[in-house]
Formats: sequence, C-alpha cells, structure tokens
Amino acid sequence: MNAMESQPPSAFVPAGFAAACAQCGSVARDRQYVRRLDRHTCEHCLLEARKRRGRLEADPYEAFVEALAEALDLRERETGLHSKRVAAHTLLLAAHHYDRANDLREIYWGGLLHDVGKIGVPDAVLLKPGRLSDEEWRVMREHPRNGQLLLQKLPFLALAANIVLCHEERYDGSGYPAGLRGEEIPLPARLFAVIDTIDAMTFDRPYRKAVPFDAAKEEILRLSGSQFDPVAVETFLLEEAALREMAAMEYPRG
Repeated sequence: MNAMESQPPSAFVPAGFAAACAQCGSVARDRQYVRRLDRHTCEHCLLEARKRRGRLEADPYEAFVEALAEALDLRERETGLHSKRVAAHTLLLAAHHYDRANDLREIYWGGLLHDVGKIGVPDAVLLKPGRLSDEEWRVMREHPRNGQLLLQKLPFLALAANIVLCHEERYDGSGYPAGLRGEEIPLPARLFAVIDTIDAMTFDRPYRKAVPFDAAKEEILRLSGSQFDPVAVETFLLEEAALREMAAMEYPRG
C-alpha cells in the first residue's frame, strides 16, 4: 500500500474547484477526482492503486482489455470508468479469497468485461429510457451467455468467462440466465454482484441520481442471504473504506 492509498479521504472536491491529480497531474474534465487531505487524486490513479493492493501483476494484454471495457462503457453512457471501477473493487474482495496471480488477473478481466455480451444488444433495447417489453427483456437477458461465448474461445480466460456468464445470477436463485443459487454461482461472480450494486447505487445514472453510500450499504446488508452471498457481504465490509472513498468521487467543475 503506498502513501496515497493509506491516507483517509476528506471532503468532496468542491463545486468550482479545478482539481489536479497529485500523482499524474491531470486536470482533465472527463475524469473524476477525490480529495485526500490537501491533495487530489483522479479516478485513474486511484484505481491503479486498487489494482496494486489486489496484487494484480502486469500483463501485456491489460491495456487492451481496459480500453475495450471503456468502449463498452461509452456505448452505455456509464459514469466515469465504470467497468474498471467494478473490476478493481471486485479484485480487492477477491484478494481475500484467492492467492494465485492468474486467478486474480482473470477475476479482474472478468469484471472489466462483464457486459461484453451487450455488444449484440441493439441500441433500441440497450439505451431504451423506459420499461423493456417482454421480448426486449428476453434479448437483454441473453447478454451473459453471449459474453461467455465470446470469451470461452480463449482458454486463458476460462474463469473470466464464468464471471461474465454468472454476473446476473442471484444468491437466492432469482437471477439469470440459469437461475443458479448459492454456491452454484462461482465465488468471483458473487463478489462482483455486491460491487456492481454498490457502484450502481452510488454513482449517477441517466435515469436516476446516486444515493448516499450509507443508504447503499444498508440495502446490501438487508439483501444479504437473498440477493447477495453473506460471505461476499462480509468481504465487502472488510473493504468498506476503499468503496466509501470511491463513492466520494466527483467530476471537477469550473
């Protein structure tokens, strides 16, 4: 853990403040920033620190996979580096359960590419602002299988492909595409489900505003044992400080 990673966060970046990252110097307006004491760090640098804490080893394909994830986020109009955020924080949770470097890398890549199957979902369905029809919902529910079909062609992404396939499953069996329950769902996908929900709740979406971290945490705890694996929820609580800090990020203004 480096010095920046160990410092506690302070208040949000105030409105009108043109933040500059203390690590990379970025003042880019399309990045999010958080203030730690008298210093600011951008989302990119913060997530790189998360990857180091998660013991992710360098890989020549990493930049390509991250760029592909960013492209997927752009299509869905996600906030900031959504896929990298959920991948890096799933990695933090996974580091409590896995030791092998290859496993941790695949878990990170599975998080990055969790929605890769949405490449095959038409814009009229994917970006529809209102409620989906039964047929549109059927198309949407195929994206985990489609994503797995893409990744399973690469033997070194077997674990990542399982995360992609199972990331919409729920602990009580009410998810999709297969209605798996409990430990039938791979542990990395159960960890991802908690992280993806926290991220979805604490960052703005085109269709709703973010809720405070404490409200999102309360919802996660309430759904432990039903939507979420209690083990995954316990691990989430171990990394609450890191997740709370990420939820404090804001776009610079001014």
